[in-house]
Amino acid sequence: MSTSTDHGRPDPEANPSALSRDGRPVSDRGDTVCVIGAGASGLTAIKNLREHGFGVDCYERETGVGGAWNWRHDRSPVYASTHLLSSKPFTQFPDFPMPDSWPDYPHHSQLLSYFERYADHFDLRSHIWFGTEVIRVEPAAGERWDVTTRSTGGYGPERTSQYAAVVVANGHNWSPKLPRYEGLEQFRGEIMHASSYKDPAQLRGKRVLVVGAGNTGCDIAVEAAQQASRCWHSTRRGYWYAPKYVLGRPADQVNDALLALRVPLRVRQWLYHWTLRLTVGDLTRFGLPKPDHRVYETHPIANSQLVYYVGHGAIGPVPDVARFHPYAVELTDGREIDPELVIFATGYLPRFEFLDASVFGDSAGVGRPTLWLNAFTPGHPTLAVAGLVQPDSGLFTLSHWQTVLFARLLQARRDRPDRAAAFAQRVRDRAGERYSAQVKESSRHWFEVGHADYLRAVQRALTDLEGK
Repeated sequence: MSTSTDHGRPDPEANPSALSRDGRPVSDRGDTVCVIGAGASGLTAIKNLREHGFGVDCYERETGVGGAWNWRHDRSPVYASTHLLSSKPFTQFPDFPMPDSWPDYPHHSQLLSYFERYADHFDLRSHIWFGTEVIRVEPAAGERWDVTTRSTGGYGPERTSQYAAVVVANGHNWSPKLPRYEGLEQFRGEIMHASSYKDPAQLRGKRVLVVGAGNTGCDIAVEAAQQASRCWHSTRRGYWYAPKYVLGRPADQVNDALLALRVPLRVRQWLYHWTLRLTVGDLTRFGLPKPDHRVYETHPIANSQLVYYVGHGAIGPVPDVARFHPYAVELTDGREIDPELVIFATGYLPRFEFLDASVFGDSAGVGRPTLWLNAFTPGHPTLAVAGLVQPDSGLFTLSHWQTVLFARLLQARRDRPDRAAAFAQRVRDRAGERYSAQVKESSRHWFEVGHADYLRAVQRALTDLEGK
């Protein structure tokens, strides 16, 4: 007999049947799969596992769905003007299209409503434990997992449940990566990471230095150009700034048409350079540094306004920071500037604080797992990561097919163990493979993938697993 909560969900604590390694009672959840996180990747994991016949318990530390796209969440990096960087057709889930009436690049509030409708349409909320954080995930006998949870914030008792498999979908854009500079501690101005930036009012009337040339850094620099009394934008190297529209279409749709035609990378790079020469011209004449790499060798920066404001003198491009002084910032070219506010748009580092780093083969403990297809770890066939990719297009389709593949792997472990064993061998042999052009070595590009190459690889894995 199963026991349920007042929400109709099975109660993980109803049938304690074992003890953990340190003697804690463990509730056996049978063939149920644990999903960690109810953002985009966690939601599609719940849906796809349920559609393949598995019970699911999802633990979400916040009080609603949406993950990073829910601006109410403490860890959300979303700010007031955040819009999609990838266009609507290349962002939406393949089985749940966004409304035709929405713009090419929807606002973050529309994305949140999209996830809420997705959760309601597929009846996912009944499988989610909101306000519950996972604090430990430990291997158990029989390739199972002990998952220990508690109420978010550390309140209440810890509870441990044992699951047949685990999907980690806790996101990788919530733990700020902060740079180290000489003298930073003595700086008397205001310092913040971009994760704390929410509204242009934080910039109004101030002298602002934005450090970092990712998409967020460029967005904040553009807003500072409109709101701050002065704006400097510091970058370590030159970048390619792509317009969001090319030939009257969203740029990623034009690029995808070339990918569909199997146009070679060097030809696509030439076409990209040619397009930028026609639309933007030589960026060095604006004072921006010349890129030290080819197009597609760093994550694309989609911003149609940065060059506009640089060209109008509202953004001052400057090189990297050398050191901080109490009332000034010294640059690597010897100049000094006097910002009141410094915003570090220096990205994020993935964190899996509930897992021992060795489980993912992360020997250095820096948050860089050794995975096949950015999802499967050698030696742990019942553990998968969803959404740990940085694609050149939208993420949600990739997360969808990752979790379909994992659901079918779990089915194969039950029905076709020979195929599951062959899959496990491929994970061991091919962990760490890349699915993108040769990119610059930095934490920003650890999980970079070309979406077309990646989806072909997932399709091959599905075909092999199903023996077709």
